[in-house]
Amino acid sequence: MHWLVSLLLVVSSIHLLAQPAGDWNQWRGPGRDGIAASFTAPAAWPDQPTQVWKVNAGVGHSSPVVSGSRVYLFSRIGEQEVMTAYEAATGRQVWRDAYDTPYRMSPAATGHGKGPKSTPVVSGGRIFALGISGILSAYDAVSGKVLWRRDFSSQFRSTSPEFGASMSPIVDGESVIAHVGGDGSGAIAGFAVANGAERWAWKGDGPAYASPVIATFGGVRHLITQTQSHIVGISPADGRELWRTRFTTDYDQNIVTPAIAGGMLIYSGLAKATTAVRVVQEGGAWKLQQVWQNADLPMYMSSPVAVGGVLYGLTHRNRGQFFGLDVETGKTLWTSQPRQGENAALSAAGDLLIATTTDARLVVMRQGRTHQVLREYAHGWSPIWAHHVLHGRGILIKDTETLSYWTF
Repeated sequence: MHWLVSLLLVVSSIHLLAQPAGDWNQWRGPGRDGIAASFTAPAAWPDQPTQVWKVNAGVGHSSPVVSGSRVYLFSRIGEQEVMTAYEAATGRQVWRDAYDTPYRMSPAATGHGKGPKSTPVVSGGRIFALGISGILSAYDAVSGKVLWRRDFSSQFRSTSPEFGASMSPIVDGESVIAHVGGDGSGAIAGFAVANGAERWAWKGDGPAYASPVIATFGGVRHLITQTQSHIVGISPADGRELWRTRFTTDYDQNIVTPAIAGGMLIYSGLAKATTAVRVVQEGGAWKLQQVWQNADLPMYMSSPVAVGGVLYGLTHRNRGQFFGLDVETGKTLWTSQPRQGENAALSAAGDLLIATTTDARLVVMRQGRTHQVLREYAHGWSPIWAHHVLHGRGILIKDTETLSYWTF
């Protein structure tokens, strides 16, 4: 009887995943903000999640993405970078493409492996991926056919920053936008989705490790990201610089994806105060007006989620603490116990805050102005660096070498 109940649970879970549940087609989801609109939480959280499927998937910190009935993952197997399509319902491999990518890690980055670290984006029936050494590829999402591939070694003296390319490309109209190049020399460029031809390029700074977002301020669209030494806003249509502000961290580790909340831009970095600014136009020039700073809650690698007037994140202080701060004032609302992990991926769904950590834990919290943990799971995962995906009634988790789907 026990095995029959287990089988029925798995079959039911497969059916639930096979239903339309909303795409998670890029870094941190459709809005690049960590908000999952389609996740269905259980009425009561079980003692343990149920594994629906699990596959050996290669190494790397790239996050899985979901489009339609398929899950796509960019990873490394041996000395090749591999793009793989899986059936979302079963984990069955549909297609795989691999290309040789020898890569020598910086001695300071050996603990993070040879990548890739950048999350692909699915748009218009194509998949775009940036490899750890800076190779940009486009695939047909249905067949896996390579549509085009670009190597920038002839354009820049280095094709990736010291710890490897980590920014996740974004698609805007007919352009896929990526920050290519390496330390001290690079370009945020728009490439034609059809053939990879460069449409425009901003060459104001080399790449860091952050991923861009697009936001509208003053009726104008701004592509905003952290570069090697700045936070910049450029026009996603033509690469024209709108504004920039100096922003540096130790060892050029600008990593955090900016958040947009309360009409403000919120950013942070290693040992740097979390800062909120308004992006305004005065006398024909764009300026950043500081609204608040919170020096107690800097962020290093983990990107925050803003929902319901609260910014949720993980500060690297005290060996990792979750926090909530008031978006309007920057005031600290709560902090968790310390030692939560070196990094965490955060997403919001309904009234929940979900985190996966480098300590191989899944933490379910209630959103709000106080800290409330509903459930913690440690289910034999190895360290989780890739961002999880909330999908249907479950979660996709990429740990050190495997990709798995679990339901609650």
